[in-house]
Amino acid sequence: MGEKVVYDTILARSFNKQEQKKLGYGAVIACFLLALSFCTVFKPYFGPLPAVLDLQILSGGTPEMLMVNETTSSSTDHTELLFNEASRNQKVMADNDTSSNYNNKMLMVNERSCSNKIVGANNTSSILKIVAVNVTSSSHQMLTAKDRSSSHGIVMGVEPKKMEAVCNVKETSSGFCEMKGDVRVEGKSSTVFIASSQAGNDSWSIKPYAREGDMAAQSLVREWSVKSLTSHKQIPSCTHNRSLPAIIFSSGGYAGNNFHDFTDIIVPLYLTARQFNGEVQFLITNTKRFWIYKFHEIIRVLSRYDIIDIDEEEGIHCFTQVIVGLKRYHGRKELTIDPSKSSYSMNDFRQFLRESYSLKKGTAIKLGDGEKKRPRLLILSRKRTRAFTNAGGIAKMATRLGFQVVVAEADMNVSRFAQIVNSCDVLLGVHGAGLTNIVFLPDKAVLIQVVPFGGFEWLAKSYFEEPSKSMNLRYLDYKITLEESNLILQYARDHEVLRNPTTIRMQGWEAFKLVYLNKQDVNLDVSRFRSTLTKALELLHQ
Repeated sequence: MGEKVVYDTILARSFNKQEQKKLGYGAVIACFLLALSFCTVFKPYFGPLPAVLDLQILSGGTPEMLMVNETTSSSTDHTELLFNEASRNQKVMADNDTSSNYNNKMLMVNERSCSNKIVGANNTSSILKIVAVNVTSSSHQMLTAKDRSSSHGIVMGVEPKKMEAVCNVKETSSGFCEMKGDVRVEGKSSTVFIASSQAGNDSWSIKPYAREGDMAAQSLVREWSVKSLTSHKQIPSCTHNRSLPAIIFSSGGYAGNNFHDFTDIIVPLYLTARQFNGEVQFLITNTKRFWIYKFHEIIRVLSRYDIIDIDEEEGIHCFTQVIVGLKRYHGRKELTIDPSKSSYSMNDFRQFLRESYSLKKGTAIKLGDGEKKRPRLLILSRKRTRAFTNAGGIAKMATRLGFQVVVAEADMNVSRFAQIVNSCDVLLGVHGAGLTNIVFLPDKAVLIQVVPFGGFEWLAKSYFEEPSKSMNLRYLDYKITLEESNLILQYARDHEVLRNPTTIRMQGWEAFKLVYLNKQDVNLDVSRFRSTLTKALELLHQ
């Protein structure tokens, strides 16, 4: 005891109060430097540390909402084509089509399957639940832990900040909208719901059919609403949960016409859905069963899931991402893809078709001097308007020139007809939707478009000449004379229809279509047409 008193006395005499205080500060600083050095040396060996984000008292299995917020950035490039086909006034209006790049991600996961995201665990007590999430990414994520006893994806608890809908909508009520996060679709009311972090509620009206500006087509398409709501309590409860993206599009409009099937739906659907490699759900509005049957091979490749006729669905379908409408990167052209706006090209699309329909012929025949190969010529026949009235005579002349001739008409069996087209080296047809089958031709094949009487040149160029060149095909056209049109049998020589087609065109698209499209058949002058087939043979030698 005496020794301790002596020890304390010595310390008291050695350091006064001020010196003791300085010594304490020095000790603290030394400890801090030592800890900092330790962390710096051993930092590479540390794993990610859990951060407790939320602590809630639960009653009756109420789900809780957790969210990791990081700085986000997004860029949007809009380029859209508006082309009014109904009026046919040859006026092209360019606007913005939507493509979006996100650095934001929002992911909804059930408690049962989120072991890779949620590193904390439920407390054994049913009263207290602690959830911990690893913060390992700068992306914007939304994690929803749902109680096991709940069968519905009801968002309750802490109100999160959510992804904004990116919508590009025109006055014609058509457009494109892409949403990520907790997105809910109600088919009966044609409504898509998504929560918003912005003040106030926003909504958009969209007709998901990719022919913007065409009022005639859009009048046949069901309108959808996209509602961005600030309160999660306004969003209806899920009855169907799917942890995959969904695309809502219409098979209305001009669907059923082969040209519009491809340029308004199939090509845009490919551009929109191909990125998901089949892991996407198609929700079709204005469903036409025959259209689905017609293109079921393509649909099956783009989506591994059964199509949902969303107009007839009860309840609320919930997805991690929803796209309303289809991308149409055509630029100022039809039946093509603008490579400056998309990572896919028209040649990529044609390769996709070959894979979908198991088409074997990749390149047209190349003729050499002295060889006995006979190129295959397909003559597209038509039963209604713009038909060849002397297809037999054309076939005989072509056979004498050295062609192996096939005469066939396109029908609902796309797979069968795709095989026929792909086996040929030259396709001959009068301007019309049947020429859309050039998408199945092998590379370097030849398209011969017969241009009817009446001023079809601009249609022929826009619809098939320019697209064929973007498909690595060779192109020829043959403009018929008045004597090769059966209109000469229907009207007197001095009639306005024959004398001045421009006058009829100025009356509008319907007047033009009634006369020159719906009433005209073609009787080719075989002798005059022979030189065009000879040019096709020359191209096959190149």
